[in-house]
Amino acid sequence: MTEFRLPAGGRVDRGTTLNFTFDGRELTGHPGDTLASALLANGVHRVATSIRLGRPRGIMAAGVEDPTALVQLDAPFPEPMLSATTVELFEGLAARGLPGRGRLGPEPDPARYDAQHVHCDVLVVGAGPAGLCAARTAARSGARVVLVDDQPEPGGSLLGSGEHVGRRPAAEWAQAVAAELRETPDVLVLDRTTAFGAYDDGFVLALQRRTDHLGAAAPGHRARQRVWRIRAKQTVFATGAHERPVVFADNDRPGILLAGAARTYLHRYGVLPGRRAVLFTTGDSAYAAAVDLADAGVEIALVADARPQAPDRWAAACAERGIEVRTGSVVTGTESGAGGTGRVGAALVGPSGEAVTCDVLLVSGGWNPAVHLFSQARGKLRYDAGLGAHGPDGELPTARVAGSATGTADFAGCVREGRSAGAAALAAAGFTPVGEPPLPVSDAPPPQRPSAVRWLVPGGESEVDTRFVDLQRDATVSDVLRATGAGLRSLEHIKRYTTIGTAHDQGKTSGSLAAGITAEALGLDPAGQRPTTYRPPYTPVAFAALAGRNRGELHDPVRVTALHAWHVAHGAEFENVGQWKRPWYYPRPGEDRAAAVLRECRAARTGVALMDGSTLGKIDVQGPDAAVFLDLLYTTTMSTLKTGRIRYGVLCGVDGMVIDDGTVLRAAEDRFLVTTTTGNAAMVLEWMEEWLQTEWPHLRVFATSVTEHWATLPLVGPRSRDVLGALAPGLDVGNAAFGFMTWRDAEVAGIPARIGRISFSGELAYEVTVPSWYGTALWEALMAAGAEHGITPYGTETMHVLRAEKGYPIIGQETDATVTPQDLGLDWAVSKKKPDFLGKRSFARPENRRPDRKQLVGLLPVDPAVLLPEGAQLIETAHVPEPPVRMLGHVTSSYRSAALERTFALALVRSGRERVGETLYVPVGDEVVPVTVTGSVLFDPEGTRRDG
Repeated sequence: MTEFRLPAGGRVDRGTTLNFTFDGRELTGHPGDTLASALLANGVHRVATSIRLGRPRGIMAAGVEDPTALVQLDAPFPEPMLSATTVELFEGLAARGLPGRGRLGPEPDPARYDAQHVHCDVLVVGAGPAGLCAARTAARSGARVVLVDDQPEPGGSLLGSGEHVGRRPAAEWAQAVAAELRETPDVLVLDRTTAFGAYDDGFVLALQRRTDHLGAAAPGHRARQRVWRIRAKQTVFATGAHERPVVFADNDRPGILLAGAARTYLHRYGVLPGRRAVLFTTGDSAYAAAVDLADAGVEIALVADARPQAPDRWAAACAERGIEVRTGSVVTGTESGAGGTGRVGAALVGPSGEAVTCDVLLVSGGWNPAVHLFSQARGKLRYDAGLGAHGPDGELPTARVAGSATGTADFAGCVREGRSAGAAALAAAGFTPVGEPPLPVSDAPPPQRPSAVRWLVPGGESEVDTRFVDLQRDATVSDVLRATGAGLRSLEHIKRYTTIGTAHDQGKTSGSLAAGITAEALGLDPAGQRPTTYRPPYTPVAFAALAGRNRGELHDPVRVTALHAWHVAHGAEFENVGQWKRPWYYPRPGEDRAAAVLRECRAARTGVALMDGSTLGKIDVQGPDAAVFLDLLYTTTMSTLKTGRIRYGVLCGVDGMVIDDGTVLRAAEDRFLVTTTTGNAAMVLEWMEEWLQTEWPHLRVFATSVTEHWATLPLVGPRSRDVLGALAPGLDVGNAAFGFMTWRDAEVAGIPARIGRISFSGELAYEVTVPSWYGTALWEALMAAGAEHGITPYGTETMHVLRAEKGYPIIGQETDATVTPQDLGLDWAVSKKKPDFLGKRSFARPENRRPDRKQLVGLLPVDPAVLLPEGAQLIETAHVPEPPVRMLGHVTSSYRSAALERTFALALVRSGRERVGETLYVPVGDEVVPVTVTGSVLFDPEGTRRDG
């Protein structure tokens, strides 16, 4: 038995011992312990160090509201910044206190996280007495019910109260109700599950911790955590209440706990928080802790009650046990004890400041209803002067609150409100509640509500303020007073000025304190100080849990073409384009990338080369109004395109800036095949749908992605006609019969195919498209037929060089969000006749007609061996002048060219077309490289090679 563990009592499994380490010290506990309860059982109070001041901090609460007991788990898996009060103890756990901030684990988390959807008639959040009764009322009426609770077992506050229902412990009653619920059809009970976000239309997010006391996935569970996405017709928030501390000097020492937390550690875990205690209270609830701890063997040195009179019942109970009750008295500060741990050693009791020795100080300033989820669901709050806190103000159409979350403090009241809320939820969901028999409760009168609301004990001012409002943020009363002194009145502003309420606990203990102290400082009624906005998550949620299985390839899927295996087998190097793995280049033994690309470029310009272009976005657009729709989208007129023809098109945003380009093939009077850039395929489809659904819903058009349906193989080069002709004897491949920007259907190597005379290289070229499952067969047939001509596979790097030599822009490389078609030299692709299209009006804006706009041009370094870095800036002088330096533009693409036998680049340059022939300069490292501005088309400007 550990030093502060009672020989009996609590709900831990004393027959099993768990070994764990904390800060390198070997300790023991039991299944059912939290890390916090196990530490207290071993006499460990100091857990962490404060984030800003480096002060020792201990365990203050027993649940999610604890602001100080932050730890880092190192084994069996690393997890940063967890609260010791919420970590279930398991064999082999290794943890350490945090010196301020946590650290992410050095290795990726190997665990799996997942998500699940569930729909129900009634969702009940919280398995305390109110929640259990609400769930049972709903379940007995035949409704689909989901009950979620953040604890390993049901009962809520009953687990740490020692109360009775009739003649049996209340915790046993809770177990019986939960067992009935688990056996009822259409009822789902989720333990270890925290509802952390409430949204519109009855949507609630909850996080389930799916590990057992061994730290591994529990039997039948493969994921460490699961996010439940719950949609409910009606929701009952039986979320309980958080005990409120009181602010006084040095109120942050280890050994200062909330009185209710001490009672929980006693009854639930069989742990004493100390040997000699002082209690400081403003209400009745702390007396139960004093009496229970005294009965368990703790010496209660003093109960300091801020009220002028103690309740008769509790005064008598204390007198029976020899406990001094001092009314009209407060704790004004604390002193540290011996041992150097910073743990409390004495409480200074006012007004005289008498030092009362103790090793634990228990504080209770009242209770705050946990209205976070209700508020997130757009519920209104009102100030309750008796509670000194905000509670729910009425109900919502789809949600209601029950139990101590409403301000009710007694067991019978929670049961009554739970039944009432459950019945109301059922009625709103269309069910008829079934009557339940009355529930026997203990004869003890319910505890009274606090009658002395106090947030701050006067005094304690010093050069270094130690009156902490938010212990996690090291925020003090002085910080609040500085904020109000600076003119701030809104708690939202004060929160941001002081950082109060922005830590992992989200102000569960500090929020009402800050509101009360602010009201007192400004001389305002606390009812006028609306609490700061409650936002999800209610408790911290790991990014891994939110991502679920969407990690790695599932987060950003790796997409491969039908030919991927061939590319891998033939040594291709790949680059990521969008989500696609595209062959970058095909190095031969002894070749680096530069040599391989030059070889591939020569083959395309002098012989024949083959590329896998299957990743180009392909969208099937069809319907009676398809031509009208495309006319509105594209700068070019598409309605005049004849069946069997292809046209280049540019897409612009409403601001006239280029967002994508591609070709449009007319397959029939009411059907078109649109191609997009690889990376923008999804965006263009979404763009089409946005306009169809929001602005032009009258158009009868359907747009469908068919990218993965087809394998497209560009066959490029002067000998491409020979290769295609050998495999498609039924197709006339001559220029007269098969002109540029037309398409034909034919069999190629016995495979039905659609062939387009499209060239992104400036060479004679054909794009052969077949169903994707025929892609490899077609590729191999083309490679075999082209072998005698030295056919060469080429990748995206060669494609970029070939298109850049011809001045063809890549959207997203030669463009950003400020480039118009005119800037790219694509005036010819902008219709002068169409009455309207997206972006047309913006072309007339003075900003878009400025003569000094950046325009696409070519650059030739004076030294033909110099390769300019992409993104490099251009200036007018041969040296870099003193700042500010006028930048003329930047390099968008830069390559070595086999055809030009030199390096070249494309760039966006101010008034670029007027500068053709000028010398500009590019700073590269410590040098300034001179370059000659040319037109954007550097190879075959006449276009004679296009037809072979």
